[in-house]
Amino acid sequence: MNQSLKIIECPRDAMQGVKKFIPTNQKAQYINSLMQVGFDIIDFGSFVSHKYVPQMKDTAKVVGLLKMREGTELLSIVLNNRGALDASVFDEIKIIGYPFSISEIFQKNNSNKTREASLSILNEIQNTCIQKNKTMLVYLSMSFGNPYGEKWSKDVVFEYLHKIQQSGIKLISLADTIGNSNAESISDLYHASATIFPELDIGLHLHSSPTEVYQKLQAAWDSGCRRIDVAIGGYGGCPFAQDQLIGNIPTDMLLNFLNKNNITHSLDLLAFENACNQSKKVFC
Repeated sequence: MNQSLKIIECPRDAMQGVKKFIPTNQKAQYINSLMQVGFDIIDFGSFVSHKYVPQMKDTAKVVGLLKMREGTELLSIVLNNRGALDASVFDEIKIIGYPFSISEIFQKNNSNKTREASLSILNEIQNTCIQKNKTMLVYLSMSFGNPYGEKWSKDVVFEYLHKIQQSGIKLISLADTIGNSNAESISDLYHASATIFPELDIGLHLHSSPTEVYQKLQAAWDSGCRRIDVAIGGYGGCPFAQDQLIGNIPTDMLLNFLNKNNITHSLDLLAFENACNQSKKVFC
């Protein structure tokens, strides 16, 4: 089994919940510091409605200020095909992410669309990605439970994994949108998903309280996950999920986990220290 881990750093997820607008130059400076660390992928921005996510209104400007590094790819989130077309203009953006929820209520909260309509949009974005030589990544949110009282089970997750696979999409992240997973549910769902859908590249986007991070990481690794999303400082959380945001997996805790278990990574630790210092200016 592959003994290295692909790491996605998520400054977009961290920044989108900050109410005070972060100046464009400061965003770019921070993302450039992350670029030097050598992350496999940086989830840096989104092309979505400025009304609902005003922090991301300058994503196009940020791209022009970035100093790309070989081996690091940029990921941008979109909610419709218009956003995908806007993102596709930039050669620097290689991956276009789309959040699809197995919860009807959350899908409407997040995109103002039903699941059925969102599946159609997903197909449109995938076609755009094929035409523009981009890779589509679907975040399957609420994968680990439903806080709205709607039906949830692993079979519901598998149903939508199958629908997404039928669209020709290979890159999936099972998203614990509200941080309600635990080591047992991560191990159970990830192993089952990877077994039933072996042709899919499945990663994990977990939110967690600090006390549960290492157990969740251990469960993810032991169940075969080789791609995971993190954010320096554990900042982030979906502003459309609930009032109390539960942060991302902190990058430093992931690095500690990798070091303790002798798991290979290619991150520059001195550059990482600099990026951590930069983050304090952004999230002060």
